[in-house]
Amino acid sequence: MEVLWFIPTHGDGRYLGTAIGGRSVNFDYWRQIAQAVDQLGFTGALLPTGRSCEDAWVLASTLVTHTKKMRFLVAIRPGLMSPGIAARMAATFDRISGGRLLINVVTGGDPVELAGDGLHLSHDDRYKLTDEFLSVWREIAAGEVANFEGDYLNIKEGKILFPPVQKPYPPLWFGGSSPIAQEIAAKHVDVYLTWGEPPAQVAEKITYLRRLAAAEGRTLRFGIRLHVIVRETESQAWDAANDLIRYVDEDAIAKSQQAYARMDSVGQRRMKELHNGSREALEISPNLWAGIGLVRGGAGTALVGDPDTISRRMQEYADLGIDSFIFSGYPHLEEAYRVAELLFPRLPLDNLPTVEPQLLSPFGEIVANREFPKQQPREKAVATVELSLWSKSPRDTDRKNNSN
Repeated sequence: MEVLWFIPTHGDGRYLGTAIGGRSVNFDYWRQIAQAVDQLGFTGALLPTGRSCEDAWVLASTLVTHTKKMRFLVAIRPGLMSPGIAARMAATFDRISGGRLLINVVTGGDPVELAGDGLHLSHDDRYKLTDEFLSVWREIAAGEVANFEGDYLNIKEGKILFPPVQKPYPPLWFGGSSPIAQEIAAKHVDVYLTWGEPPAQVAEKITYLRRLAAAEGRTLRFGIRLHVIVRETESQAWDAANDLIRYVDEDAIAKSQQAYARMDSVGQRRMKELHNGSREALEISPNLWAGIGLVRGGAGTALVGDPDTISRRMQEYADLGIDSFIFSGYPHLEEAYRVAELLFPRLPLDNLPTVEPQLLSPFGEIVANREFPKQQPREKAVATVELSLWSKSPRDTDRKNNSN
């Protein structure tokens, strides 16, 4: 199991639908989040794409030099960039980052925004273009010479001179809920992404995608994109969820739902159908809450609960075949730490940071000017300090979680 985080290039704050509790989102803030991701045990982070976001490639390129391990999931946009240019961008980023690039293939679901960028194709035509794009991109990125003539692309001797670090190319991630999108996923990509739908719906997708991929002689990995609200107790988590939308009014919901209704994205429609713009019955599956989707496009659901409960819900998805979780939470800096501190010790992760014993480096504040704070079972205790000022060494004790 791996967990990725999210870089909020379109804004951040403590509440949705209001400037109350909002914060300035700038490079210094993104750098803090990226360095937290890098240090806390996340595999990497997704950088969103679209008119409401800062450019993901530019920002990821600036954050590379401030991080050491994290991977950057960055979008290529069929129809808005050529496959050759996209392959060169990917190869360059992969080289300068030391193989830390993941590719998010985004076909787009808002015709109004796409028209503003000069792309006027219908939903299915965009995916047909994506099919051609990926056929060419995969050849070029793998170091081959591409010659291709299709309905949308005409490529003569496309190639790159400087190959990526990852072979044959950085992994391709892709999300799409329409039949044509799923056919393309089965044919081309490495990881199929779904938004946070109830487990039964996710199971249907995975079963169908596995069958399609097998027909292509391929296998797929699977990931899920959703938010997470984890607190020490179940009641605290649900209070935090309700607090997140405390300033969301009916006008904001109506405007948001109107904007999403114009989109031709099947995935967005499925997200909308989970709540239908109503505050009633937002817990659509045990601990799966659709409140965020009232005013946010794309991923609109969150896992809500105490650490043990959320880890069990994640395992339910893992049992279906999900091994990559892309999480986010508001505000993203604080919630990255909260997720790592509360949830990570309960997950089967293989990249948790190792804390080396250091003199005078406790987890938490020194107690009464003389003792190290008590540690959690999976945390590394600091070395015993042989000074008479302290009479006791760190010790591990079990903490029982109240999950009423």
